[in-house]
Amino acid sequence: MSEFKTIVLKELAEQQTRFAPPVRRQAQIASARKLLSEIESERKYPYQYICFRVTEYRSEAHPDLMIAGAALRHDLELFIRRVEKSLPALPIEQTVEEMLTLDEVSRRFNVSTKTISRWRVKGLTARRVKVNGRSQLGFPRIAVEKFISDHKDLVEKGARFSHLSESEKEDILRLARELRDEGGTLTEVSKRIAHKLGRSPEAIRYTIKNFDRGNPEFALFPAATGPLSPIAKEQIVRAMSAKQTKLTGDTVDTIAKRFGRTRSSMYRVINEVRASELIRQPVDYIYNAEFDDPSRSGAMLTDMPGLDEFDGKRSGKSPPKDVPAHMAHLYEWPLLNKEQEQHMFRKMNFLKHQLHKFQASIDPSKAKVSDMMRVEELKEAIKDCRDLLISCNQRLVYSQAKQKLALGESIDDLVSDGNMSLMRAVEKFDYSRGNKFSTYATWAIMKNFARSIPDSKTHKQRYMTGHDELFEAKADVRTDEQEVLAAADAARARVNRLLDHLDARTREVIRMRTGLDGSEEMTLEQIGQHFGITKERVRQINVRGMKQLREWAAKENVEVP
Repeated sequence: MSEFKTIVLKELAEQQTRFAPPVRRQAQIASARKLLSEIESERKYPYQYICFRVTEYRSEAHPDLMIAGAALRHDLELFIRRVEKSLPALPIEQTVEEMLTLDEVSRRFNVSTKTISRWRVKGLTARRVKVNGRSQLGFPRIAVEKFISDHKDLVEKGARFSHLSESEKEDILRLARELRDEGGTLTEVSKRIAHKLGRSPEAIRYTIKNFDRGNPEFALFPAATGPLSPIAKEQIVRAMSAKQTKLTGDTVDTIAKRFGRTRSSMYRVINEVRASELIRQPVDYIYNAEFDDPSRSGAMLTDMPGLDEFDGKRSGKSPPKDVPAHMAHLYEWPLLNKEQEQHMFRKMNFLKHQLHKFQASIDPSKAKVSDMMRVEELKEAIKDCRDLLISCNQRLVYSQAKQKLALGESIDDLVSDGNMSLMRAVEKFDYSRGNKFSTYATWAIMKNFARSIPDSKTHKQRYMTGHDELFEAKADVRTDEQEVLAAADAARARVNRLLDHLDARTREVIRMRTGLDGSEEMTLEQIGQHFGITKERVRQINVRGMKQLREWAAKENVEVP
């Protein structure tokens, strides 16, 4: 009932709300209500007659316009509401029509004020009046009588309503607990209990939520009240992961239903946890004052000078002849000149500076997907700069490793150890001092070799067995890691199929307790906090569930690890 069916009645309503004084508008509302009670849906009424009945003004406009009774009833009700909303709250003694207060209507029909609020949605007209100087709802007597005649069954049902007894409340809570264990949500449980007991779903929902508020430790629907706990958020993230979803067969809807939340809230939790992880990761970089100069950002983020020439050298570069084949890749990357080197270190640290500032500005609870995409873009750009600097300087590592190579040692081990020093040097080099990176990196690699090579020799001498050839000749009978992982996945799949025989809560308790979802095992107390029950109750559920699992495994002849 948001739009008029007849445009002239809409224009009439707008005229009265804009130009008629408040007292006059009250009289028009009373006249419109009286006319509304006389309208017959099957008849047609002239517009001039309607205008005179409502405003007491004989209009000469639209002399031939006839309005059907059904459309007129609709528009008169809308006219009354529009004009009522434009009226200020007047003292109840000064209203033109006889008004009843909220308490008077409540006593007359023996219903609660909440019931009257629901009746207003059904069409019971009310407007603000002042009673003893305080603003409250007033109900025109004519409107109340019209509502009674139009909604006899509803009024009689409200009068017969009785408050829930303690025994009825206990029955509701008992049924809610049983239906909840079957996987029902608060809304579904409320509707099913309401149908069974002949009560309204609102009354059932209010009883359950009132119990949960007063007994948070034993709440029937703890996940549906208040914010999610950190443990619940971690469980949602694990359940929403692609691997876990494929393993258990859960969908976003089933996960949302399990936690008593909406589908969109599952994605909000994912974004919040992901944003928290991104913010927790510290950014280590070498700060420079020019990073805070906006006019310099374009020059710092542009491509490396001489990039075309660099790419040309890379594609045509061949390694020296004395370099082993497995080390030839070190010469695929040409060396950087000083200008290129300075630019790449400045760019990498400036990107880290931007990432640090952006992370500080993100609120995990309000993080957007675009924010996290921006973080990922910055990290990818930082990685590209770092990889280029490492690749172009790996020959330093090989050169130092050849000098330190002793008889009987493998150069691969030294190169691997030296690469770690090179990576740390790239992160710690301060380009603003004007030094060449090769000098800084060479000293870092030499210092690392001076420490690691003696340690390696000491280790070999201390743990030399004298049977190295025997160990090398002995067959490798170790278990294949891939076979172990495949066996574990198969066992997990068998257990998850058996878990489908259990109710939702028992299934979740066992998964949390045993870590079947790939997470760490949770204590009884942690699981109890998640479900809002005692740890003893969790223990009982776990014991009962494991017993049922063993019985189903025996029936289906399934091997359980």
